[in-house]
Amino acid sequence: MKFCSNCGNSVIEKIPAGDNRPRFVCDDCDTIHYQNPRIIAGCLPVYDDKVLLCKRAIEPRYGLWTLPAGFMENGETSEEAAIRETWEEALARVNVHGIYTLFNLPHINQVYMIFRADLLDLDFGAGEESLEVGLFEESTIPWDELAFPVMKKTLEFFFSDRQKGSYDVRMHDITRPLRK
Repeated sequence: MKFCSNCGNSVIEKIPAGDNRPRFVCDDCDTIHYQNPRIIAGCLPVYDDKVLLCKRAIEPRYGLWTLPAGFMENGETSEEAAIRETWEEALARVNVHGIYTLFNLPHINQVYMIFRADLLDLDFGAGEESLEVGLFEESTIPWDELAFPVMKKTLEFFFSDRQKGSYDVRMHDITRPLRK
């Protein structure tokens, strides 16, 4: 951040009085600019024994596969964001069962929240951010072409949990990038 969004003057990075972290502060109008992690919400949509994946039509990771997910918007709940992103990326309607995986990635200031969900029907297709969308059995998932390690980990958890017959909520702190 270089300029104050309140008055337009330059900002400096310092620890404000009464705080314990460096913040961008405007010395002209005294506005403290807090920056917070971005939340990515999405679904793990399931139909029978298959999972719905989207092939990305945007960067980052153009052309690779992912679960439908994206940045949460102001004014919506995390579940609403997951449902919206599933519709935008896969034109799919889902019934959400609840939070399934939560990944904290402090090194890139992101939090991933993935909800387990059922596809309501097979009327889906590629939204504007997807090149194609498809249903995959565990054996046909393009494991080497998954866009994000947290999505791969979510899928691994899901297939393992499905064999056990129970779906525990998983929460992990990832302090450095996962290997693909």
